[in-house]
Amino acid sequence: MLTIPFLAELEAIRRDIHAHPELAFKEVRTAAIVADQLNRYGLLVDRGLASTGVVGRLRWGNGGRAIGLRADMDALPLIEKNDCPHRSQNVGVMHACGHDGHTAMLLGAARYLAEHRDALPLDGTVYFIFQPAEESEGGAARMIAEGLFERFPMQTVFGLHNWPGLAVGEIAAMPGPVMAGTCSFEITVFGQGCHAAMPHQGVDTLVVASQLVLALQTVVSRNLHPCAAAVVSVTQIHGGEAWNVIPDDAVLRGTLRSFDAETQATVERAIERLCAGMASTFDARIAVRFDHHYPPTINSEAETELCRQVARDVFGADRLRCDEMPSMGAEDFAYFLREKPGCYVWLGNGPGIGGCTLHNPHYDFNDRLLPLGISYWVRLVETALAGMPGTTAER
Repeated sequence: MLTIPFLAELEAIRRDIHAHPELAFKEVRTAAIVADQLNRYGLLVDRGLASTGVVGRLRWGNGGRAIGLRADMDALPLIEKNDCPHRSQNVGVMHACGHDGHTAMLLGAARYLAEHRDALPLDGTVYFIFQPAEESEGGAARMIAEGLFERFPMQTVFGLHNWPGLAVGEIAAMPGPVMAGTCSFEITVFGQGCHAAMPHQGVDTLVVASQLVLALQTVVSRNLHPCAAAVVSVTQIHGGEAWNVIPDDAVLRGTLRSFDAETQATVERAIERLCAGMASTFDARIAVRFDHHYPPTINSEAETELCRQVARDVFGADRLRCDEMPSMGAEDFAYFLREKPGCYVWLGNGPGIGGCTLHNPHYDFNDRLLPLGISYWVRLVETALAGMPGTTAER
């Protein structure tokens, strides 16, 4: 584990970012802090990719090989319920997923590598990618569309996320699917509105919608192989405005999650069949719309093994978790991994305050992770770009 002499300064930066959270594509203040720090460390800095994205560059030798390290910067539209001194000063916006900590750890790695660059026998280039808009807005996809990989050519790309539930000092790295792809759905039931006292004169859309909520729970269990993985959750029901009127229409909304395109298609077809059958049964009309969001996050084999090697070196073999179950949560780092091989790992955040998880109003990033994340990033760069002794670092 590295000794980080500037740890107190880095913790202050993390807490300052936490106190001033910014939503997707509005990370103006955060991006300015990141760019100023990278400039202070002596890196070449590019700004403005995907509006508020920042990319720092550090090169050794000929710089032929290149890797990317990514941290996300955006916060969530959530009212913070912590009473710590660094709680959010932007009411209704909160760092409830640890992106403040991810940003601080990658800044720390950039500083450490810059300060030791002449002593490191490396050959290649590392790009420090500070990405906006991970939470639901697809900042990674926008960075790619605006030329991230053309402007900063890299062979591989790596991501890290803190993970409540894993102990501090533990790290999980699994090949293959690690986070699910996500798709939202909207089901609109069209019936015939009528007086609530005379339901026989209409087609009750709320009865149809209620039947659908229950029927949708059979989609996964009765259409997929028992070992296949998918989730269908109804999260909204909208219909009616008066207590004595059966509404003309009702809307169901929700999410479905899976790890591959075939499973996704099977689930969608099953939902469509259910809706068609329900419409026929109740003499209603039902429209279904799917809106695909993030693809699955799929780690490549070789890069995962590299990260496992690094994790063993930094944390010890007994602290490496190779068999954690993938998460049905989604992550837009998936867009990077569709373009380049790489690996996305989970770094244990401990149980959290009161046992809370990510996206919880009581969540706070555990500052004990800062030296752990920095050590992991630095060792990953040293391993991936190991070169001949005597190579010269360049900015």
